Amino acid sequence: MDEIIRIWLSGGWVMVPLFALAVLLYAQAFGLMLYVRRNALSAEGEAQMWNWVASPEKAEGQIRGILEYTQASAGSADQIRQRFHEVRINLLELIDRRTRFVGTLVAAAPLTGLLGTVIGMLSTFAGISMSGGAETAGVTAAGISEALVTTQTGLTIALPALFVVMVIRRRRDALDAQLARLESLTLNHFNFASADATPFAVDSPAREAEETRDAPQPSVRRGRTGRGDQPVAHDRLHLHSPDLFHRDHGLRRRKRVAS
Repeated sequence: MDEIIRIWLSGGWVMVPLFALAVLLYAQAFGLMLYVRRNALSAEGEAQMWNWVASPEKAEGQIRGILEYTQASAGSADQIRQRFHEVRINLLELIDRRTRFVGTLVAAAPLTGLLGTVIGMLSTFAGISMSGGAETAGVTAAGISEALVTTQTGLTIALPALFVVMVIRRRRDALDAQLARLESLTLNHFNFASADATPFAVDSPAREAEETRDAPQPSVRRGRTGRGDQPVAHDRLHLHSPDLFHRDHGLRRRKRVAS
């Protein structure tokens, strides 16, 4: 205990705000973790969730209140979505706001330790410039100790809190996913999801057949090619017929001779 007090005092006055920061940080972090755990939804299977959506009075825990609120006098899909949006704001907005605050405290801990490092180095240089002889070693040691202890304390406070924040964010994302799952099942239960769907899927055969029928067809004319009437898709394609090619070539030659 005496060693802890000695190390604490060697850090200088910066150790006081570091202590207050540590108390506030972990009080907020563990309080937020308990709040997320208390508001977590039951992770049941798809069949059980569907039964709860169909009969909200059979649901357990907070899911029952959410389903009863979102399904009460539900007249449209937009109304259900709006109510689930209100539930998300009620549950997730507080978590997000407190998580940002805890993250700010985590970032402030090593910065406060860095402040102590700067103050310790300034004390070291001031002691070296003002003292001499045997006093220089003592002043230098005290300044370096103050600089290193504050940095070490700030990092020690911040590192475990990073893992706590990571766990909180993971549970928050799981809660958001469960709410999205309940919303999807509720829309399907009231047959609102099918009303918003497109009549054909992107890759469905019916959609491809409809697009092929509506596509413009190339113009087709019929002409004599020397081997019977054959459809020609374009006026320039008649040059591919050997008979027509020689006929046109002979006509141009007779015109040049006549001229």
